[in-house]
Amino acid sequence: MAGTPRRFSLGAIVMDLGIHLPLMEFGNEGQSLARLHGAVDAARECEYAALSANDHFVFGTPWLDGPTALAAAIERSGDLALATTVSLVALRGPVALAKALAALDILSGGRVIAGVGPGSSLRDYGAVGVPFADRWSRFEESVRVLRALLGRGAAPERTHYYAMPEAELTPAPVQGGGIPLWIGSWGSSAGLRRVARLADGWLASAYNTTPERFASAREQLVAERTPKPRTSGGFPSALATMWTWVTESRADRERVLRDVLSPLLQREPDELRDQLCIGSAERCAELLSEYARAGCDRVYLWPLGDEPRQLELVADKVLPRIEQ
Repeated sequence: MAGTPRRFSLGAIVMDLGIHLPLMEFGNEGQSLARLHGAVDAARECEYAALSANDHFVFGTPWLDGPTALAAAIERSGDLALATTVSLVALRGPVALAKALAALDILSGGRVIAGVGPGSSLRDYGAVGVPFADRWSRFEESVRVLRALLGRGAAPERTHYYAMPEAELTPAPVQGGGIPLWIGSWGSSAGLRRVARLADGWLASAYNTTPERFASAREQLVAERTPKPRTSGGFPSALATMWTWVTESRADRERVLRDVLSPLLQREPDELRDQLCIGSAERCAELLSEYARAGCDRVYLWPLGDEPRQLELVADKVLPRIEQ
């Protein structure tokens, strides 16, 4: 079992780290239960706070199903939280997703965070025959239905795309108050207003923001929620898809940016170099510190292969530089 998750402090500011499960290949690693378990074991032993998995039905490289990967991690996950970052609720359907999330919550003893988003891939929408142009209206409705099914709110009075089941879905999640529902948004004003209306937490995307933009978006989000706070404990935020490769070699850093990440994201290396934890332990510590000061509560690291070694390097080389 895991101990208390390792959190680092910058004065009164506290942040912790989670990891993305290895859902894809970055070289010739293969996809296997052994590889997934290796990442989970490293995260548990290094006292990370959470495991996460996100959604694509089709992608440029083979992609493991996210909820299935989380289920496979439960037995070895100790006390780590289990999060979807994000799941495509409008495409999976709120009823089917609620059943899967409730099962994960029961089997894990109440450790699930339901992160959802509309998705931005035309290919995912095409794969299930849903018009991409309908994504926002479908997403809003699916979130309202999902909130009700997860025990976080009342059922919508009427629906257009999705049916509310006549019978209660059982067994229900075991978390008191239901499973918390977070929404992923890159930080647009419209997206943040949607998060404020519908969510219990906000997920940003590391390769689509900066610490400065994150802080500004978080201020807007807090302002949007001030008239009607949902809880008294503040509004949590996290950063997903923080691609990670700790290396003291400049050549190795450039290789990973040029040959691994740039083709994957179809972006130039110069667009990504300063946004991600790719490079020296000192540089990674600086970036994580900047996000902590920006008000981020958790960062989900996604190692670009060699998951156990990379997670150990972060724990042994990066975090001590933050905690000094």
